Amino acid sequence: MAFQHRMQRNRFEYKYLIDERCAHDVRNFARAHLVRDEFARSEMKWAYPTHSIYFDGPGLPLYQATVQGHKNRYKLRVRYYSENDQDPVFFEMKRRVSDIVLKDRALVKRDRALRIMAGECPRITDLIKPNDLDAWSALRRFCDARDNIAATPRVFVSYLREAWVKSTDDNVRLTFDRDLCGGQYAGSFALKRDVFPPPLLPGHPCVLELKFADRFPHWFREMVAALNLERRNNAKYVQTAFCLPQVRPAAAPPALNWRVYA
Repeated sequence: MAFQHRMQRNRFEYKYLIDERCAHDVRNFARAHLVRDEFARSEMKWAYPTHSIYFDGPGLPLYQATVQGHKNRYKLRVRYYSENDQDPVFFEMKRRVSDIVLKDRALVKRDRALRIMAGECPRITDLIKPNDLDAWSALRRFCDARDNIAATPRVFVSYLREAWVKSTDDNVRLTFDRDLCGGQYAGSFALKRDVFPPPLLPGHPCVLELKFADRFPHWFREMVAALNLERRNNAKYVQTAFCLPQVRPAAAPPALNWRVYA
């Protein structure tokens, strides 16, 4: 399955921890405004698998920036949606500047991706579309950021995503993420399920994300008020790494201490 998601480069992302009863109510709100993502799979209850390999440097500075709540921070990851050896992968650099999320993404041939992940310099022919100069710039920025902190692949993270989108564009997107699991990166795209991090709050097994460009949609505001939703931090990389003693820093604070948004 080759994924070519439409994606806003600059947008806002609000996260909430909810239970399945609340997810049912959110879905009822969404049906009036959004449609299911085109990659939804009926055999997975209209979700699809999402796999990511996260990079970090010595001392895990990217992990620490998230745990410490830095307003300006970034993540480096390689994302893919299939175990098929022929399907490409996405190199992503996701930056947060206060409340705004900026995302650069480059679609790369899978066989070349492992070489780049091992530290090799990228070539424009590594791209699925070598004439895509935006993707080439994104890949080079990824590698520059990687080299600046001597980052290497650290943690594999996987979950099932149920997504709802606007039928005309990607200005508004709503997702539910479930069944988080992961493990230590072992040099390939083979799935590893060494750990299953517990939910950050008892009885809240689902992560809801509201994503939008520019203005918070009016119906989002109505839904949040009606269902009494409360924004919370939820970094899947940090959750997973914290459960892997061979990865996490010795003095890492528990994930349950993450701050709650006002």
